[in-house]
Amino acid sequence: MASGSIIYKTEEEIDLIRASGQLLAKAHGEVAKLIKEGVTTRQLDKRAEEFIRDNGATPSFKGYNKFPYSLCLSPNSVVVHGFATDEPLKSGDIISVDCGVYLNGYHADSAYTYPIGEVAPEVLDLLRETKASLYKGIEQAVSGNRVGDISYAIQNHVAPKGYGVVRELVGHGLGRSLHEKPEVPNYGKRGSGPLLQTGLVIAIEPMVNLGKKDVVQEADGWTIRTKDRKPSAHFEHTVVVRKDKAEILTSFDYIEKAFQGS
Repeated sequence: MASGSIIYKTEEEIDLIRASGQLLAKAHGEVAKLIKEGVTTRQLDKRAEEFIRDNGATPSFKGYNKFPYSLCLSPNSVVVHGFATDEPLKSGDIISVDCGVYLNGYHADSAYTYPIGEVAPEVLDLLRETKASLYKGIEQAVSGNRVGDISYAIQNHVAPKGYGVVRELVGHGLGRSLHEKPEVPNYGKRGSGPLLQTGLVIAIEPMVNLGKKDVVQEADGWTIRTKDRKPSAHFEHTVVVRKDKAEILTSFDYIEKAFQGS
């Protein structure tokens, strides 16, 4: 199909993306087992890559536009696209783990933000409400709605609580390519944007800041940080638009069984 147009997936293609999503969910679970005080994000990245490759797949992010790691590891005020480092996680930190899996020709993409040790109550609230906003957005991913209905649902959940909704980074379609049309912003107006139809596969990914919405890019050309240096949370699922209820093709089940950090 022509570049730039929305690509709807057949049931066979959705099955393949679901398989990628299940492997991705398990990879997240493997990472979750390791997340605690004293662990470095480089150790997390290494485990994710080993697990994905051992299961016959490829990390979607590694080498994508020359990105050097398998995971985007974004602590505290880093919104997304953080690099793996040898800096150990410490109590009070949060860490966003964003991962993609490419299996049998199709990508899946998801993210989860973890609290480490004793995290400030207002930061735990940010994590909880950002995660809740993801599911508010997913509820709107049904045939006949528009992208703006997803965007509005996310924004309407978090903005009244005083949080900043990142504008520069958005969810996206995916399938054979990691990023396809349409873009799925986390802010917008109901009834606006492209029409949602059955078979559209999208990554919905609220990125929500404890402070203002403004972000800056670091000198590495990748890392995006909040301008006011306040914490940011990020949760993401890959979903397929259906007639009555969106189907989630990724899962947090393995994460929530494995993570003992709080």
